[in-house]
Amino acid sequence: MPNLKLLLLALSFYTRLPCPRPLDYQKLPQAARYLPLVGWVVGAMSAASFYLLDYLWPQTTSVIITLILGIFITGAFHEDGFADVCDGFGGGWDKQQILSIMKDSQIGTYGAVGLILMLLLKISLLSALPPTSVPLLFLTGHSISRLPPLLLMYRYDYARGDNSKSAVAVFKPERRQVLIAAVLAVFPLLLLPGLCLLALIPLLFVNWQLGRYFHRHIGGYTGDCLGASQQIAETIFYLSVTALWTYI
Repeated sequence: MPNLKLLLLALSFYTRLPCPRPLDYQKLPQAARYLPLVGWVVGAMSAASFYLLDYLWPQTTSVIITLILGIFITGAFHEDGFADVCDGFGGGWDKQQILSIMKDSQIGTYGAVGLILMLLLKISLLSALPPTSVPLLFLTGHSISRLPPLLLMYRYDYARGDNSKSAVAVFKPERRQVLIAAVLAVFPLLLLPGLCLLALIPLLFVNWQLGRYFHRHIGGYTGDCLGASQQIAETIFYLSVTALWTYI
């Protein structure tokens, strides 16, 4: 059974959903193991939102509003990390410069362009699928995409030596915790047609390459890298399922 206090801590940190207080934020790093369950909650709320909105507006409009809702629920936590990674690795030449740019709270050209293109890609993909399948894709996408950050944390070291904004990034999950998280992350995928399981292959491959890229340039990962890995994994999942849907 999950540790309820750690699960509530994860929900409190990774979303804007109200949670009981007080919570022990000294244990925040350990709460990272419940990222897939946070994805269940965000994904379920997004799925329910799209299901209702699709009765009122065209599918594309419903997808956009649902994405807005998901961003509001999470406080753009992962999108912010993705934008910082785009700016840091796009404009930095060495480790210190990359880390310095990512720490800057202002968004740059690379981050703005990256966010716009990523959101447009999500909208186009989710709008192209049968509307009856989109709620399950939201649920599954939010869940499965929160496993890659844990895989990066398991395999690599934290790149910053100082106390950064992402205290959760210093957590090193154990193999057992990663396996449990993997089961939780993949479980909603069983609700989709069996062929969709193949979407795990490109998702894990891209995350493996992303981890190697981060390690080569900055010697590990940062909190922003974890956020970027979630966003990239979610987008890769939608891309893969959309391609596979041709054969379903």
